[in-house]
Amino acid sequence: MAKIELIATAAFGLESIVARELKNLGYDNLIVENGKVTFATDELGICRTNLWLRSSDRVLLKMGSFKARTFEELFQQTKALPWEEWLPEDANFPVQGKSIKSQLFSVSDCQAIVKKAIVERLKESYSTTWFEETGPRYQI
Repeated sequence: MAKIELIATAAFGLESIVARELKNLGYDNLIVENGKVTFATDELGICRTNLWLRSSDRVLLKMGSFKARTFEELFQQTKALPWEEWLPEDANFPVQGKSIKSQLFSVSDCQAIVKKAIVERLKESYSTTWFEETGPRYQI
């Protein structure tokens, strides 16, 4: 199985507790940062960590990482990610964002661009031009 990078979020100060819980579940190579612990697992690990992590607020899937200095770079690099592997054709996927020390400081513009890039990628993958978004919710 392919390795999937996950992020277990935590309240500030509880990161070491989340890291210890992950070690007890058998995970190594943890990256502990302010408010989060990053680790690699497989698909079964997504279920295990959601069931057994007690101190983590959420377990998030890391789709990718890149630097974007312009809105065009943000669009192109977001579109390049494999969204169709995780989002079904009827997925409801609202985009929530933050901007910290970024040249792209307009959060609403970034959210709209990310949403548009995902839609364009899914249009190509599912050969459709319209998405109802009536299915399960996938917060991005």
